[in-house]
Amino acid sequence: MGANVGGGSKFVSEINVTPFVDVMLVLLIIFMVATPMMSQGIDVDLPQTKQVEVLPTESENMVMTVRQDGKIFLDEYPVELDDLESKLQMLVKEKNKTLFLQADKNVPYGTVVDIMGRIKAVGIEKLGVVAEKPDDAPAAAGRR
Repeated sequence: MGANVGGGSKFVSEINVTPFVDVMLVLLIIFMVATPMMSQGIDVDLPQTKQVEVLPTESENMVMTVRQDGKIFLDEYPVELDDLESKLQMLVKEKNKTLFLQADKNVPYGTVVDIMGRIKAVGIEKLGVVAEKPDDAPAAAGRR
C-alpha cells in the first residue's frame, strides 16, 4: 500500500531520501568538527633545530611526551616515573616499536637524561628525539 498524493488513486512507490540526506549531512558535520579534537596530542613547547624530518605516522611507533611540569605521557596516556620502565617494556620493547621522545624545551636537562637512561635500561634501541624547525622556517614536528 502507498500514500495517496493529490487525492488520486495512484500509489507513490518512490522513497523520499531528503530526510536521509539531511541526517547524513548533520553527521558529516559532527564528525568533521569532532575528529581534529580527538587527534590532538599533548601540548609541549618543543626545542628548535635547523634539520628535522617528518615524524612517521605508522602505528609502529609511540611518542613519549615530557611536559614542562614534569608529567610523562606515552602517546596520550599519563605514566608515573616509577612505572615508566615496566610500561616501556610492555608497550614498546615487546612489540618492537620505535619510541620518539618529545620534551618541552624548559624541562631540565637532568630530567631528560634520566628518562633517556631509563629507556636505554629497558633495552630500547630505536629512539628518536622530536624537535621543530625555527620560526623563520615553516614549522613541522619531526625527529632529529
